[in-house]
Amino acid sequence: MVPFSEIASLFREFKHTAFRLETRRGYASDRNSPKWARWKSGADIATEPDNAWRENVRVQTAEGKRFERVRLVDQPLTEGQQFLLDSGRSNVAAGEDIRNLPRTQADRLGLPDHDFWLFDSRLVVRFVFGEDDTTLGVVLSEDPAEVALACQARDAAWHHATRTADFAKAVASTG
Repeated sequence: MVPFSEIASLFREFKHTAFRLETRRGYASDRNSPKWARWKSGADIATEPDNAWRENVRVQTAEGKRFERVRLVDQPLTEGQQFLLDSGRSNVAAGEDIRNLPRTQADRLGLPDHDFWLFDSRLVVRFVFGEDDTTLGVVLSEDPAEVALACQARDAAWHHATRTADFAKAVASTG
């Protein structure tokens, strides 16, 4: 296991795709951020100014690379998932394609119950979390069996997930 900060270069150096599967109901990094406090106080966080993440997404997608993410969500959404839905709109505007998939459907598809990044269909970066949703580190693997499972999970999740804008409309109409 290595600290997440040690893989930062992967988000600039990948060749074609960076895919993330998010499985948790909330993240300590979100709850501990100033953005969370602004959101809790009613601020519109969907259109915040660029940060280093979104600036990099813009650069990479301008080069033809893809940032893709599928978030497993509960029905109703947890507070953490609602925050990510609101917050993620600025990432989408920067060029990241974020989609949402109900957890019940993910279970039927046999998707993994852990978060990971998959870079260029060759490197899996699996997150390790503490009980309080704090990221403890990541484990890197180029093992062909692990990579194949991550690719299968990505393909199934992507096929069944709903784009953020469409998902947000559906949530608003039922909420």
